[in-house]
Amino acid sequence: MKTRKKTFAVAPLTVGLLINVVAAEDQLNETLQEQSSARQDDQAKELKRQQDIENLRRDSEINRLQRELDKIKQQRPELSPTEKPEALEIQRQLDQLKNEQQMQRLKNEQQLDRIQRERDRLRQKEQIDELQRRQRLESLQDQIRRNQTEQQLNRLRQQPLLRPGPHQTPIPGPRR
Repeated sequence: MKTRKKTFAVAPLTVGLLINVVAAEDQLNETLQEQSSARQDDQAKELKRQQDIENLRRDSEINRLQRELDKIKQQRPELSPTEKPEALEIQRQLDQLKNEQQMQRLKNEQQLDRIQRERDRLRQKEQIDELQRRQRLESLQDQIRRNQTEQQLNRLRQQPLLRPGPHQTPIPGPRR
């Protein structure tokens, strides 16, 4: 009979300990979820920061190309018949790059806002990863278009200056 009393005396202690373990586990799970949420919020903020840096880099590059084209136009107020279409095409490409960049910036900001409102953390993580992949791809495509525009600009820059007049003879220019 004595063993039975001991068993019953130990049972309330075991139940109390079990309740404390379950409460601690719940608290641990809640803390882990909060930490996970904070990490994803930090990841979204980092993505936004990277977007801002990439946008500044792209703006700077497009502005540099625009200044170079403006310099060529200033140095050659009378573009030859072959240079005029090239200069117009370069200007069109620069304008298109600027417009595409603005559209992409708005699209990315909207996507990031949707991601930040997402309640499902797993889904949010997937969306962040997908947005990062898409942005890397767009950045590479944008860089290719800027490089092509710069190559056209270099070809235009390397064409000899023409002397005004009926014969339009080349004027020796600076050697590079």
